[in-house]
Amino acid sequence: MTGAASTRLREVGFGGPYACAIVTGTGLGGLAASLDERVGLAYADIPGFPAIGVSGHGGTLHGGCLAGRPVLVFEGRVHAYETGDAAAMRVPLTVAKELGAGAVLLTNASGSLMPEAGPGSLVALSDHINLSGLNPLLGEPSDARFVPMTDAYDPGLRALLHAAAADAGVPLYEGVYAWFSGPSFETPAEVRMAGRLGADLVGMSTVPETILARFLGLRVAALSVATNRAAGIGGGDPHHAETKSVAARASADLARLTTAFVARLPLPSSPIGT
Repeated sequence: MTGAASTRLREVGFGGPYACAIVTGTGLGGLAASLDERVGLAYADIPGFPAIGVSGHGGTLHGGCLAGRPVLVFEGRVHAYETGDAAAMRVPLTVAKELGAGAVLLTNASGSLMPEAGPGSLVALSDHINLSGLNPLLGEPSDARFVPMTDAYDPGLRALLHAAAADAGVPLYEGVYAWFSGPSFETPAEVRMAGRLGADLVGMSTVPETILARFLGLRVAALSVATNRAAGIGGGDPHHAETKSVAARASADLARLTTAFVARLPLPSSPIGT
């Protein structure tokens, strides 16, 4: 199925290789509009791609140039809570690899446990805690399923994120992300538990894509927009409208940081097929 998807995308102008693929979270899809030489195709028109069912996620794959580098932008993701399938993004990420992306930048909206990182702050993920009980590689028959997760968030790419933040004049924190399955928000007791386990952020995405990307051999970096204080933290009482609103306000900082990050990536080598 991924072969059919890659073939369809090449037919409409997607080339490759790409410096990276970027997956945008809730309210963060506006980055695609800044691409030069942009081509796009709705997920619904790509064989094997999942249907998007969450407001704030556009459901279109874009290709183009950002900061002089060719990139793919996945405008929106499918979450495990939509279908119960933690591997919902396996086809899109596999296609990113087939089109020549060697790295993926994941973005999300999250609740913050960090006193210094209030709503609107940007946080680079250094690690994660899977509290969902789900894994996208359940049922995978090959020994490739035993994916090492030490340094899952690539230290080299994380260093580039911090350098890019300095370039862009955007404050950037760093922290550990705890994945809850959702779709209900976390309770204050769950947030306290996550904090005691070492979490700095809580959210409902990103971890399955990280596991899938590492399974596929892609390098991973991840940026989180802290859209609210996590439940029970400083009066935090999160809701989806707040998530979308704060994410939209933080989108300019995220776009500047992402652009500066992409500018620091090496140019990909020869186009696929040459």
